[in-house]
Amino acid sequence: MDKFSSSSLINLIAHADIVVQIVMLLLVAASFWSWATIFDKIIKFRIMQSRSDRFEAVFDSGEASIEEIYAEAKERDNHPMARVFVNCITEWKSSNVKQIIAGGDSKKSSLKERLMNTMQVATNQSMQKLESGLNFLAIVGSSAPFLGLFGTVWGIMSSFQGIAASKNTSLAVVAPGIAEALLATAIGLFAAIPAVFFYNIFSAKINYFTERAQNFSIQLMNLLSKELDR
Repeated sequence: MDKFSSSSLINLIAHADIVVQIVMLLLVAASFWSWATIFDKIIKFRIMQSRSDRFEAVFDSGEASIEEIYAEAKERDNHPMARVFVNCITEWKSSNVKQIIAGGDSKKSSLKERLMNTMQVATNQSMQKLESGLNFLAIVGSSAPFLGLFGTVWGIMSSFQGIAASKNTSLAVVAPGIAEALLATAIGLFAAIPAVFFYNIFSAKINYFTERAQNFSIQLMNLLSKELDR
């Protein structure tokens, strides 16, 4: 157990080559930033899930009118479905619906297309906000192992140079330098594995919210189409 104590790890880092120490420092900093991003996303996704569920329950229940939902959603435009709804109804209100209905099918089709485009833009903007920070996780997940491997290769090269200079090939001389070098790879994997794991989870979550917003857009478009076709 003593070989893997915190004091021995600190000694390994303290006696490592300066280049290896810089690599370790970069990897530790990347790991801390990754975990900060991970916890932030977990909290935001849970809040968004709860708000989306409440909004959809109110909309599907039919107990509140479109105007009432619009007034409340406009004040709390804090999840993708609310943004889609607010943008769509705002476009609807800005159009002269009575004149469009009187104008025939061409004007109706034009309004429907504008409404769908408005909801698609709202969905895309919402997803872009959700995706912020994921690029960093992807970069850490893909580059941290290679950065750690670079530190390991550099450390082993330095160890062999020291062995050649001392002309002593005993295990007691070789082992510390090799251990210091391999520690860089271990830290690289420690940074990369959570980043890759949670990047995939968050990407799946974003796809889920995208599909949910698109399905809601279709549902809302069907409701407004009925109003136009009356």
